[in-house]
Amino acid sequence: MERRRFLGALTTASLGVALQGTFSESARAGDAQQAGQGVPKRTAARNEFPEGSTIVLVHAAWADGSCWGNIALPLERHGLKVICAPIPLTSLTNDTNALNWALERTTGPVVLVGHAYSGAVVAAVREERVKSLVYIAALAPDEGETVAKVFYRDTASPEQPKMVPDSHGFVWMPDDAFRRALAHKASVDQAKIAASVQRPISVQCIQEVAPTPLWKSKPSWFLVAEEDRMINPKTQHFMAERMGATVRSHRVDHTPMYSEPAVVTDVILEAARKTLSA
Repeated sequence: MERRRFLGALTTASLGVALQGTFSESARAGDAQQAGQGVPKRTAARNEFPEGSTIVLVHAAWADGSCWGNIALPLERHGLKVICAPIPLTSLTNDTNALNWALERTTGPVVLVGHAYSGAVVAAVREERVKSLVYIAALAPDEGETVAKVFYRDTASPEQPKMVPDSHGFVWMPDDAFRRALAHKASVDQAKIAASVQRPISVQCIQEVAPTPLWKSKPSWFLVAEEDRMINPKTQHFMAERMGATVRSHRVDHTPMYSEPAVVTDVILEAARKTLSA
């Protein structure tokens, strides 16, 4: 009996050594292949921009920084630093202050990117290192206008949900509205996630008068979402033309960062290449 136990233990130990050796050899072989024998290495960042070049992505109403999850890494692979700036969605002034705090974390030239409501926010900052603005289906009120004024400029889509503030003055989006209007081209799962992580917007954000917008003194790009069910594409064209923006029009929905991230990334990179080295 004792002899069988000893042989069994010896066999198990031997097997462990053999397996360990096999895995070690496999790991070394994998490292060798990754070093140039057939397995592609992870693509290194291409430093095609000045040191410290930063893209600051600003989320819209009913969202947080996670909405840029499909955009951040592709931009970083081009050697850009990326910050997804959080804003409280409590007033245009408060949101602008929060964005200014995020800009304090940067040191080099900056491209500001705003989606929907945050188009008003990125235009309200005053920072000389901002080289250009990118609007992703965004709102661009002129001096003295409110976000509400430009949002309701043209006829709304029949799919646009009714938005009513709660007793605290905040507007929540019905869960099914994400699938119907905010992200109707995204996957069902993505729309559900967006609904789950939504953050409400205060009515003060859309009723506060905008200051002189930064797009009057900085170059801008505008991704017009031709199948947007939240902001009428006609309104987007009006704002883009008034801004003198470089317009890139695509058949995308209100949140193309979910459904067509490559389109969004390309517009941001175009602005970065044109302005960060200027």
